[in-house]
Amino acid sequence: METDTTPRSLIDTGAGNTAPTDGFSLPPSLHRLGSVRLLSLDAHGRVLDWINWRDAACLYARDAVAWTMGDPCLHVHGAISRLTGLRSGMDLHPIIASRGHARSRAIDPTPNLTNTALFARDAQLCLYCGQHFSRPQLTRDHVLPVSKGGKDTWENVVSACFHCNSRKSNRTPAQANMPLLAVPYRPSWIEHLILSNRNILADQMAFLKSQLPRKALQRGL
Repeated sequence: METDTTPRSLIDTGAGNTAPTDGFSLPPSLHRLGSVRLLSLDAHGRVLDWINWRDAACLYARDAVAWTMGDPCLHVHGAISRLTGLRSGMDLHPIIASRGHARSRAIDPTPNLTNTALFARDAQLCLYCGQHFSRPQLTRDHVLPVSKGGKDTWENVVSACFHCNSRKSNRTPAQANMPLLAVPYRPSWIEHLILSNRNILADQMAFLKSQLPRKALQRGL
């Protein structure tokens, strides 16, 4: 994961650009900016999710932004006005609070358990041998095997390399004499957002860390 402090600009260069669908265009040379995510909050400052620059621009265009934090990190160029000959544009901030508030059930939801999220939680490590592996070399292992009543939940799954998963087979870690290197846990929504974004801007990281529960801080996030 990287914390990025570099400002960016989305520039409409005319011919050869990706065809816009909403009044904005992203030149081929700037496709990497498509990976930039803005942090979305409700009006009360509660964290909702990452959004892309197009969704953020729509919030600005609809006057649905309640307040922002941080210096602008993206400048979006739009179309040229036929009346004035001037090109429209807007500055996007790294943290954007939209008007209204989220429903209570949307606050701190349980992150979806996917292999990508699981491997990120476990830092791409096999929790049996402790070695680092690339994503294709990792598997999802059920600590208590499903055949023995184990569930497919955050608290019962860990990242494991193919060798360790095969060696453990249909046994518990104790039965296989393969102690876990860490206790599996369900990450909070804030932890999930940090783990799921490899290009977090400095202002975003500072805000997210201020929202982390104490247990997450003890885990070193």
